[in-house]
Amino acid sequence: MTGQQNNRREIRAHAKINLSLDIVGRREDGYHFVRMVMQSLALHDTLLLETCADPGVWLTTDRRELAVDDSNLVHRAAARLLQMYCPGQGVRIHLEKRIPLSAGLAGGSTDAAAALRGMNDLFSLGLTEEALARLGVQLGADIPFCLCGGTALSEGIGEILTALPALPPCHILLAKPEKGMSTAEAYKAFDAETEVRHPDTDGQIRALQSGDLAGVAAALGNVLEPVTEVQYPEVESIRQCMLREGALGARMSGSGPTVFGIFTEAEKAEKACSVLKKKLSGEVILTAPNQNGRNA
Repeated sequence: MTGQQNNRREIRAHAKINLSLDIVGRREDGYHFVRMVMQSLALHDTLLLETCADPGVWLTTDRRELAVDDSNLVHRAAARLLQMYCPGQGVRIHLEKRIPLSAGLAGGSTDAAAALRGMNDLFSLGLTEEALARLGVQLGADIPFCLCGGTALSEGIGEILTALPALPPCHILLAKPEKGMSTAEAYKAFDAETEVRHPDTDGQIRALQSGDLAGVAAALGNVLEPVTEVQYPEVESIRQCMLREGALGARMSGSGPTVFGIFTEAEKAEKACSVLKKKLSGEVILTAPNQNGRNA
């Protein structure tokens, strides 16, 4: 985060992938209990925030298809802070998108987290990260993790975070089919499943603790992948393509449909990127882990 003037801030909002995603229960209100190992990426959106004389939230974006009203998580997060801590104040926010939409990469959640951090600084609210996380989890389960970034175990409904050792240096290839996936639809489909194969989240944690990248790749798992594949059979074909091109491991992130591959060699990652760009009518992005935390 870099302050430009007293009334202006520029905030990076980093994408994430799930090295492991498990659903371990469901509350009566419909919220799901999760156990996820999450990893932030260098790929990021950028939010420009500045105070303004007009009360309320004034949101713009470089993507026409994105709403700029209270159906946008950035707008809702900023409006919530204004209402709670500085009513009558105004803020202009411009969102520059680089993270694919409806992709399972926490694009909306990380933008909302960046808005919370930016507003906290811009208006000198002095709220702790824990306080921001308590507010954020009411808007989205991934927001608490997106507030801190790095590598972490996420539990509860997303609000219980345990920092984990950094993912060893590697290259991350992302490939998203053209059509996006609704998180709500994926969870609804999961709830209708009678047989579930749970990922080895403990094995994933052990691999990270020992700095074993091959072990991390072997323990990749996502309980939502089978239900998303019903609508997106290309998820498996993308995964197999990455493995053929030399990925240590490949798995779907979040509710999908984005597939990520972990590569140790830049040349193999670049070749796989080129191959998938020719085969896929979607978005293919080569990036890396972000280990700076706090979306720096």
